Amino acid sequence: MNIPQNSLVLYKNGLARVAALGDKLDIELEDGRSLRVRPKDVLLLHPGPVRSPRELGEIPAGEVEAACDLLEGGQTTLPELADLVYGAYTPATAWAAWRLVNEGLYFQGTPEAVSARPLAEVARERTAREAKAAEREAWNGFLQRARAGCCAPEDAPYLQEIEEVALGQREQSRVLQALDCDQDSQSAHALLLRLRHWDGKVNPWPRRIGTLLTPPGVDLPALPDEPRRDLTGLPAYAIDDEGNLDPDDAISLDGNRLWVHIADAAALVLTDTPADLEARARGATLYLPEATIPMLPEEAIPRLGLGLAEVSPALSFGLNLDPDGVVTDVEITPSWVRVRRLSYDEVETQLEEEPFRGLYELAERHQARRRANGAIFMDLPEVKMRVSNGRVDIRPLPRLRSRMLVTEAMVMVGEAAARYALARGLSFPFTTQDPVDAADRQPAGLAAMYALRRNLRPRQYSSLPGPHGSLGLDVYAQVTSPLRRYLDLVAHQQLRACLRGGDPLESQAIIERVGAAEAAAIGVRRAERLSREH
Repeated sequence: MNIPQNSLVLYKNGLARVAALGDKLDIELEDGRSLRVRPKDVLLLHPGPVRSPRELGEIPAGEVEAACDLLEGGQTTLPELADLVYGAYTPATAWAAWRLVNEGLYFQGTPEAVSARPLAEVARERTAREAKAAEREAWNGFLQRARAGCCAPEDAPYLQEIEEVALGQREQSRVLQALDCDQDSQSAHALLLRLRHWDGKVNPWPRRIGTLLTPPGVDLPALPDEPRRDLTGLPAYAIDDEGNLDPDDAISLDGNRLWVHIADAAALVLTDTPADLEARARGATLYLPEATIPMLPEEAIPRLGLGLAEVSPALSFGLNLDPDGVVTDVEITPSWVRVRRLSYDEVETQLEEEPFRGLYELAERHQARRRANGAIFMDLPEVKMRVSNGRVDIRPLPRLRSRMLVTEAMVMVGEAAARYALARGLSFPFTTQDPVDAADRQPAGLAAMYALRRNLRPRQYSSLPGPHGSLGLDVYAQVTSPLRRYLDLVAHQQLRACLRGGDPLESQAIIERVGAAEAAAIGVRRAERLSREH
């Protein structure tokens, strides 16, 4: 290739003037520097002469698309392209023509062989480049705003990426990297707060843990047409905290006989139906300060909640206590009950009146027996926490005898149900707990109580009966909340199968349900605890 002195050449995609010839060329770069290079390291753009690569003169307006259309399917050289597009081959138009080739939108190739791209292909490429340029502009605009501590509506895709890291849904984010943030959920959360995209009310924990945040989307069947004992003539009371929305238990006193009525969830949620499988996957209702996500379809509570209709279906447990507080004469029956809803505060003022005085005496007798058997009683402060209209409300729960009455009645029916299942050889989700050393059973002071609670062995669910150490019972099962705890629902399904003469689940099936429900419930409890701390 013959390269004249003072010609215009291309060196590493930049312009240069050939200042002197020889075995190596002396070239002048656009920035004024001089270099000695091999002839093969440059490409001739124009033979010149040029005085400086910085002084090429003006580039006239060109007919780029017309030239592209004319050359489609053929080849040309760089001088011919410059002449075709700009009407002349000069150092300035040679450089402009080469930039068109190097840009690659309309033309491609080398100075000796330039080909034109089809105009349809050019249009697609231009659209893609414009989109990429717009994306780059949006990205740079977002980074500028983010570094200033703010964001705009158009930043939603970048904010979503940060949210996914904050919620544990992805591990890496180019946004966090570009803003010099650590690649972890806490750093992402802090960034969202700093950008004021999130505020302190946003609770990331349920989604971070992976708990379900929508109710089950399955339907429940109609209540089966089956015999039910009419207990509507027996006054029944659902006693809960003010504002409770899912009343699932009520109590009655029939002479000296205690009746505990439980929402008959198993009448509608049969084993291995879609609603049952949904409940098993959830393990329990999720109670967050800002929302409640039910374990069962939303229609379950208005249809089964006690006291929400004039008459409610229930699974009723009747039992007596002997003088020593031992549960006897257990009876279980599907029923109709008429329930009056009361708060703990309302019942507290009526404990000297019947039936509450008689109910409280039964509770005291049963509790005394449990205490003698090594039960643990801890008087720890409790609070009820909720978020309403964006405001956090933390309300201490007063120590009330009415609360003890209801708690003890629920313990009684748990013992009664376990004994009923055991007597009939019914596979059942029993609740057990290793006993506590006698010296630790009655801690003195709050610090000792908190220490004891931390050191208690966790309760366990098993298809085999066993003692529950902290309750002071030889056998126990949770059965009072089938609307919101899956294993309570399984217990009801087993009891109903036994009452109907059906086919209850075998031990292995109970074990499988215990494992699935507990795995899900662990996530629910963790989400609840971390949400309260948040």
